Amino acid sequence: MRAYTLTDKFKSIFARRGRSIVLAYDHGIEHGPTDFLDNPDSAEPEYILKIARDAGFDGVVFQRGVAEKYYDGSVPLILKLNGKTSLYNGAPVSAPNCTVEEAVSLGASAVGFTIYAGSDYEWKQVEYLAQIKRDAVKFDMPLVVWSYPRGGKVDAKYNGNEHHPEVVAYAARIALELGADAMKIKYTGDPKTFAWAVRVAGKVPVLMSGGPKTKTDEEFLRQVEEVISVGALGVAVGRNVWQRKNAVEFGKLLGRMVYEGKKVAEILEPAVNSSP
Repeated sequence: MRAYTLTDKFKSIFARRGRSIVLAYDHGIEHGPTDFLDNPDSAEPEYILKIARDAGFDGVVFQRGVAEKYYDGSVPLILKLNGKTSLYNGAPVSAPNCTVEEAVSLGASAVGFTIYAGSDYEWKQVEYLAQIKRDAVKFDMPLVVWSYPRGGKVDAKYNGNEHHPEVVAYAARIALELGADAMKIKYTGDPKTFAWAVRVAGKVPVLMSGGPKTKTDEEFLRQVEEVISVGALGVAVGRNVWQRKNAVEFGKLLGRMVYEGKKVAEILEPAVNSSP
């Protein structure tokens, strides 16, 4: 009989309907408050929690300070344990600012950690992640790895293209090999090449990183349709939901696609595509 794993636990919490939508909100430290200007309501964490509840999402991602002051337990929490600002121009590195034990005390159901393979500080981030993994096992806490190769050969060989199929597939394999219980990776832009990334991720479920807000609703919905069609568990999306003025309505459209398996053509009304 197969042992119950932390990946199983992650799915039981964040993919109760077989698929997953997680509302990411660790952008304040990563990009600064400019991300909130498209929809000023998004500066308020209570608004983010309301979107997640009203749209029926499986969870939210917060940094520790937001969780300490705003998390109310109304939806499951992935607590992000590291982060960096956009003010620093050196080689990418994201140091821990919270422990797994502290995440438990804040009510988290999983922890998240970003690693930038290819950075001059790759070795240090692997050390950080190894300790996080040990603690996650100790506290029975699923670990979600944000696997974003950056710097090094990503710049030299791929001209900085973090969405290149070879880079994304490598990202997926790194997350598997380093002990992720779930992973967040970028989309290659093509379902065939993304299918390979999902395959090399092995038994680790894949969440597509939502990225910057697309020009139209349809553009992002098609990305979601494509990644689900090739085996992704779901999406970890932030700006493509809460930067839109129709955030809850758009979130419900995502839900119909991810949870019900609907296609873009089945759910998209002409008026939606013209939304701000």
